[in-house]
Amino acid sequence: MRVLIVGSGAREHALAWKLARAEGVEELYAAPGNPGIAALAHCVPIGADATVELAEFAASLRMDFTVVGPELPLCLGIADEFARRGLPLLGPSRAAAEIEGSKVLAKELCLRYGIPTARAVVARNRDEMAAAARKFGLPVVLKADGLAAGKGVLVCRTPQQLDEALVRFGEEHAFGAAGERVLVEECLEGQEVSFMVLTDGSTVLPLASARDYKRLEDGDRGPNTGGMGAVSPAPLPQGLAAAILKDIVYPAVNGLAQEGRPFRGVLYAGVMATAEGPKLLEFNCRLGDPETQVVIPRLDGDLLPLLQAAARGELGTLRAGWRHEALACVVLAAAGYPDAPRRGNLVSGLGDALNLDGTLVFQAGTGLEEGRLVTSGGRVLSVIGRGPSIAEAVATAYQAVSLIHFEGMQYRTDIGKDLS
Repeated sequence: MRVLIVGSGAREHALAWKLARAEGVEELYAAPGNPGIAALAHCVPIGADATVELAEFAASLRMDFTVVGPELPLCLGIADEFARRGLPLLGPSRAAAEIEGSKVLAKELCLRYGIPTARAVVARNRDEMAAAARKFGLPVVLKADGLAAGKGVLVCRTPQQLDEALVRFGEEHAFGAAGERVLVEECLEGQEVSFMVLTDGSTVLPLASARDYKRLEDGDRGPNTGGMGAVSPAPLPQGLAAAILKDIVYPAVNGLAQEGRPFRGVLYAGVMATAEGPKLLEFNCRLGDPETQVVIPRLDGDLLPLLQAAARGELGTLRAGWRHEALACVVLAAAGYPDAPRRGNLVSGLGDALNLDGTLVFQAGTGLEEGRLVTSGGRVLSVIGRGPSIAEAVATAYQAVSLIHFEGMQYRTDIGKDLS
């Protein structure tokens, strides 16, 4: 089989690492990929957002299956382009992907189908945002309606933070078109949970539990990022998983199907476990990053048959088995991340880290200059530790981190330590 992976991050590197081991996969391609993925797959210089070009490339090679990592091509309609050419692909249609592409649409879906979530107001200018914030009081959350690479959510706990958020949204227009509409929400308190399922539009197959760490700095301080680390499994209160499936996931999957936009792919529910029960924070239309880096290596057996069954609408009674081990991921980010990541800094020590027992390293914002590995994006590496417990996995991950260096390297020192 020929399999194509769309994307260039650590999530896609983790997918390539797993799919390269799948039975029957003879040729693996990635577009555009990265230097780490290039060791496993043929990388082609086509951007993940070039949906028509990607479909034409897949057709020219008669690609047997395609897996899409990031949200942007899904929201641009890559699944529709491939379907028009009869090319198998896992990922929701453009209409179904709007569940991530528009936070306003997702909130409206919640209201229609009784999905528990935070109260919210849609605002279009600074005055409307300020009025909504006064209504809810502090703390309050401002969310860009559209895609903002995981950075369009501002949690305001003080008057100063609210003023800064109003400037960013209302005056600086920091998130461009994505911030033309802003969702102003009450701030939910509790335990945050990453809950991912594979679905064929009706059947739902939960993936292994995971927890991610969104804030840049230790203690969940600093700006929101695309994710600075993750652990799996994540201990969940008794009955929480069943409640999330019953009250959030199934109503969303069934609601989308009823509205003529069946969702086939990975549905990610960011959930807050509150004193009143689980409430939705956000939906994503794809695998989480960095959650993928700690979930996929725990899968016992081939990933490809599960993905193919979901794409065909034939998940049925398929189940996934998970290794009895823990994984911890520490993201190493470039200087200046998340606002202005620095590029071109030499990355060293990667080989030493990979030689450690129980270590994986998935590349993201990396490039090659004169044959040397350098930083080329915000989140540079996902360093993974494996072990029989979260504490041992965390220790292994940080041991590997200590061997890697690039100028201005940023990372959190507390990933998983609240669970170990």
